[in-house]
Amino acid sequence: MPKGYAPESVEPRWAKVWEERAVGTPDPESLAPVYSMVIPPPNVTGSLHIGHTLDHTIQDIMARWKRMQGHDVLWLPGTDHAGIATQNVVEKQLAKEGTSRIELGREEFERRVWKWKEEYGGRILQQMRHEGLTVDWTRERFTLDEGLSKAVRRVFVDLYEQGLVYRGEYLVNWCPRCGTAISDLEVKHRETHGSLWRLRYRLKSEDEEPGVPQFVEVETTRPETMLGDTALAVNPDDKRYIDLVGKTAILPIIGREIPIIADDFVDLEFGSGMVKVTPSHDPNDYEIGLRHNLERVDVIDRDGKMTDRAGDFAGQDRFEARKHVIERMEQGGDLVEQKDHVHAVGYCDRCDSIIEPLVSLQWFVKMEPLAQPALAAVEDGHIQFVPESTVKVYREWMTNIRDWCISRQLWWGHRIPAWYCNDCSEVIVAFEDPEVCPCGGELRQETDVLDTWFSSALFPFSTLGWPDETVDLKRYYPGALLVTGYDILFFWVARMIFMGLRFCDEPPFREVFFHGLVRDEQGKKMSKSRGNVVDPLEIIDEFGADSLRFTLASMASPGGDMALARDRLAGYRTFCNKLWNASRFVLMNLGNEWETEQAVADAAHPVAANLADRWILSRFARLLPEFEENLGKYRFDEASLEIYHFIWHEFCDWYIEMTKLVLWGTDPEALRSARATLMAVLEGSLKVLHPIMPFITEEIWSRLPGDRELLILSDWPHTHLVWRDKVADSRINDLQALVSEIRRVRHDFNISPGQKVPVDLISSNAARRVELNDLSDYLGFFAKAEPVLVRSDDEEIGAGVHVPVGDVEAVLLVADIVDLAGERDRLRSKLESVQADLAGLEQRLSNDGFVNNAPADVVEKVSVRRDELTAEAERLSQHFALTDG
Repeated sequence: MPKGYAPESVEPRWAKVWEERAVGTPDPESLAPVYSMVIPPPNVTGSLHIGHTLDHTIQDIMARWKRMQGHDVLWLPGTDHAGIATQNVVEKQLAKEGTSRIELGREEFERRVWKWKEEYGGRILQQMRHEGLTVDWTRERFTLDEGLSKAVRRVFVDLYEQGLVYRGEYLVNWCPRCGTAISDLEVKHRETHGSLWRLRYRLKSEDEEPGVPQFVEVETTRPETMLGDTALAVNPDDKRYIDLVGKTAILPIIGREIPIIADDFVDLEFGSGMVKVTPSHDPNDYEIGLRHNLERVDVIDRDGKMTDRAGDFAGQDRFEARKHVIERMEQGGDLVEQKDHVHAVGYCDRCDSIIEPLVSLQWFVKMEPLAQPALAAVEDGHIQFVPESTVKVYREWMTNIRDWCISRQLWWGHRIPAWYCNDCSEVIVAFEDPEVCPCGGELRQETDVLDTWFSSALFPFSTLGWPDETVDLKRYYPGALLVTGYDILFFWVARMIFMGLRFCDEPPFREVFFHGLVRDEQGKKMSKSRGNVVDPLEIIDEFGADSLRFTLASMASPGGDMALARDRLAGYRTFCNKLWNASRFVLMNLGNEWETEQAVADAAHPVAANLADRWILSRFARLLPEFEENLGKYRFDEASLEIYHFIWHEFCDWYIEMTKLVLWGTDPEALRSARATLMAVLEGSLKVLHPIMPFITEEIWSRLPGDRELLILSDWPHTHLVWRDKVADSRINDLQALVSEIRRVRHDFNISPGQKVPVDLISSNAARRVELNDLSDYLGFFAKAEPVLVRSDDEEIGAGVHVPVGDVEAVLLVADIVDLAGERDRLRSKLESVQADLAGLEQRLSNDGFVNNAPADVVEKVSVRRDELTAEAERLSQHFALTDG
């Protein structure tokens, strides 16, 4: 093996081998138990980001683990056509060419988008290959594939025929920039600094004759919408306005008469207690309008400009009109007040434009009949959410769900299979394209496409061939696990659940693991505006894919966000080097060719002839079930840290070091046992670590002696109960405790690392003394203790430093190395000085005058210093006691 591990050359080679060997392709005819997952399909326009890598790492860990356990694993990859995002990309490209989709026409525009997809749309899939994912590349799907499009049309038609898809006018979230309606989930609300204006409306006099005018006041954050007001509203319990209900107000600027109505929605505490009602441009006002049969006046159009019904402001941008409306209100004396105001504003999740609520004719899915069984599936335990706390969030959303607006005013996507007759009012929704209306009239197809999430919701079964009853569908549906971020619980997870139940009579997966977000080192959310976005490919180039995978896995607790720190990445790169060097050590110490073959053969059933061999096999036998249990509970963080601790600390730092006494010795039986145990534990460790760090483990595995299949295709390790050895565990625990304490004393007394120190081990128990004698060689090796003598407590002991270690007392005979009397005097003087300073601080902190009157930061500093001196005094006291033999 080379001296150093080079991930930049190793990782691409193994990624290519795994794909060429089709290790991710399952066997539908296998009798093995099935384990299947679908990858959350990234947008075809996208590039790999750190959230993808976390998602992929967790899934790949499970796929590799289950495959090694003997499951027939399908992990199905794919990409999403990403309607708005992809159309925007191509439209920008056309703009640079001096043309537009309108000039091209729909058919030519769609052809251009497909061309773009073929040329650039596979970028993220190529990037995913750098991660070494064991997906089944032969089953890669795209949400606009012919088969998936067939499934989308079948679902739409069936839902329509079942009365669950309908077309109607409704107030929707409209994005003027994207030029389409978007669902509630695609609107991101964030606190925005704006203004709150108080406006004055004149009341119509009872006899409609000139007289002393009366006025009422309302407050609004969107004064431009007042041009579309069709009522003023008060709460029916508001005694201030009870006499005004049923009266009429005059809309400023426009002069339209509008009624004053009573509605329970109005908050008595907000503003003046009276609100303006604009049914065409506010969701709450829309509902009030339905309850009171109010007229709808549209004053803002789909481009975000004012309509003809806005009077003098027609054609102006909505925000420009806002300024002009305020100017006009001020000129007319109807602007009472303007003040700063922070409020939640809805932004388009795709382009970050401010959303405009508009009444529009759209297609909807009726959600209540679909939501109820989807909620029951989770609450009844048919689907397990990890962490369980996610169930509460899911329940609240599914209980208060609104109908889903599924139509989008785009050209790229699944075109809605609905046709309208030019001669009659017939609407035809059909799986096959109709040629003519039953009345004989000419048909025109709906121009809108479906929300991208509509096709994504079918991904678990459409990718397996549904609506056809395919072999894949029968074998691999439902899936075992879905791994995703909690941020798309409603966008995707909930919709997959109700679609799977509706069309396959089963939930699409048995368990859902929700991971958190990957944040920067300071715990801040990554964003382009902050400049803290991390490119996973750059991390892979610098640290290697295995280091990145292990870092993410070690922080992947259910639902918890994680801060990605460079020092952790560097630390796990060092872990790779540690494993590499340990493997080199093993291979260099297997002996000649015959001895190496013997070690490989013996490794299947190591004899473990000495204490160190028995101990490391016992530790591995305890590691394996704990690791498996944590992976089974999706505690990737715990599993990662367990294998890290075992390899770094137990295998490398302790066992390999202990074997040097045997490997450099002359006992042939002990030598054979050590070589077999080294091979057995190295092989087992590589297998356990492989799902998390696949590249380095596969590379080391390929360099081990003997005929070997790929590590990824090998069987998961198993241990024997006879390997568990409580006696060996206890003895090595004693050794580790003794070494730790002796090393600490050596450090405290500044004894040079090469200086050998005589050590006496004192015990009153004869059997215990026999056990301690077995550790003497190891103590000499690890703690530079020589000679090591085991004595009873009634024997005379020389002057030295006494260290209690459990039921044993270790005495370091350092009288000839350290001036104990001088050390005691130095420690006594230092301790007295610290105690005096500590007493002064305690006195200050017990003085109420100081605590109550001194600046808080001063009191805090004194308190912190008191704690520091307390710890220092404790340390000095313990150190002093060691010298008092």
